[in-house]
Amino acid sequence: MTATRRLVLTSDHAAIELRRAIYDHVTTLGWDVDDLGPMTPESTPYPERGAEAARLVAAGQYRSGIVLCGTGQGIMMAANKVKGVRCGVCMDTFSARMIRQHNDANMLSLGARVVGLGLALDIVDAFLSAEFEGGRHATRVDMIRALEG
Repeated sequence: MTATRRLVLTSDHAAIELRRAIYDHVTTLGWDVDDLGPMTPESTPYPERGAEAARLVAAGQYRSGIVLCGTGQGIMMAANKVKGVRCGVCMDTFSARMIRQHNDANMLSLGARVVGLGLALDIVDAFLSAEFEGGRHATRVDMIRALEG
């Protein structure tokens, strides 16, 4: 199966409920989703979760990844340490669209303690439905890639 409609999803312990709701939502949209967990509320280190999902996206196994923690910030930082990943934390639909259209982001981060369920699903929809515009933005994305070394 190609990575075209494949999505990897993970979180830390603070975002299990929102992650499960996102899983249900995106599967109804026809996405093939792999949920890496966690499944129980014990403390889970977000750097490990973010890096695990990011490695899979960077390897081309998934078109996109969605990672969640309490604020979305920590897990996003961990994901962005993986070469080839461009992950943005979003709290609104405009930013979610723009990170895809202008930055060719391949991962989205959400804060379960920051956004409510309805807004989170709208953000996910905006991210997944947007496409990279290329053109002048491709030059800038290439500049970002060059920073990876």
